Amino acid sequence: MIQNNKFLIFGFALSLALFSCDKKRVFDEYREIDGSWHKKQKVSFTFEQKDTIQDYNMFVNIRNNNDYPYNNLFLIVSMLQPDGVTKVDTLEYQMANPDGTLMGEGFSDVKESKLWYKENTRFPKAGKYIVSIQQAVRETGKVAGVEQLQGVSEVGFRIEKTN
Repeated sequence: MIQNNKFLIFGFALSLALFSCDKKRVFDEYREIDGSWHKKQKVSFTFEQKDTIQDYNMFVNIRNNNDYPYNNLFLIVSMLQPDGVTKVDTLEYQMANPDGTLMGEGFSDVKESKLWYKENTRFPKAGKYIVSIQQAVRETGKVAGVEQLQGVSEVGFRIEKTN
């Protein structure tokens, strides 16, 4: 009985610590990738933004495993704003160390990388935004993109308050 109470108290304390440490989070969602990420597959996130005054940081979160065959990752990220304007960025991220081990957080073969998308930015209009993320990896010396990107299990998008 005492052992069970200790476990419950520990679980409650851990839950409280995890939720209270994330006060900056405004939006945080993930989409699962089914085995491989096709080059035409867009992963989309829709959110409502009311604040046009405060600065925010935005991140693309990638969960990948040892099946990921490259050192870097190229992404095309587009943001459709409430006024119909779409902003598009092509981004490159380092995903592996020189020895080939994956970068990112995690204790198993699954690593999570929190990748900068936009820093200290304001939303120009209040309303609904749609962020779409597409992989754009190419092998060295080849023009055509990688059809099926192995090793990515989830793609996420996160918005945080800067203060």
